[in-house]
Amino acid sequence: MTIVAAERAAEYLGIEVKKTPLAWVEAVERGLPVARLESFAKRIAPGNAQFKYHIVKKATYARRKEAKPARLSKEESEVLLRIAQVFAFAEEVWGGADEAIAFLSTAHPLLEGQTPLDVALRSEVGARLVEDILGRLAYGSAA
Repeated sequence: MTIVAAERAAEYLGIEVKKTPLAWVEAVERGLPVARLESFAKRIAPGNAQFKYHIVKKATYARRKEAKPARLSKEESEVLLRIAQVFAFAEEVWGGADEAIAFLSTAHPLLEGQTPLDVALRSEVGARLVEDILGRLAYGSAA
C-alpha cells in the first residue's frame, strides 16, 4: 500500500495521521466512532445496508450505537481500518471508487474464486494477500 492510500484510508475514518505518528494506533485503541463505520460502509458498499455487519455483528452493533460514547471495540476498529486501507489502495490502483468496488466484489482466480473483500475481511493475512495482488496490478507483474 502506498502512503497516499494509507492517508486516504485514515481520512475516511477520521484519523488525523499528521497529528502524531502513533495516531492510528491511538485511534484504534480508543475505538473508532460507530459513525465512521456507517459512513465507510456507505462508501464501500453503497446500497448494502448489511455490509457493516461483516465488521460488527448486528446485535453488537445495536449496543455499540446506543453506548455513550458510541465506539467500536479495538478489534472491530482494527478490521475497519484494515478494510479501509485495502479499499483506498484499490481506489488508487483502479483509478476510482466504482472500479475499486468492482474489483473487491468480484471473485478473483488468485484467491481461489473468493472476492478480495471477503478475503480481506477474514484476517490481516488475507488483507495483505489482496494488497499483494493490487501491488502486482499497480507495478506491472501478472495478477
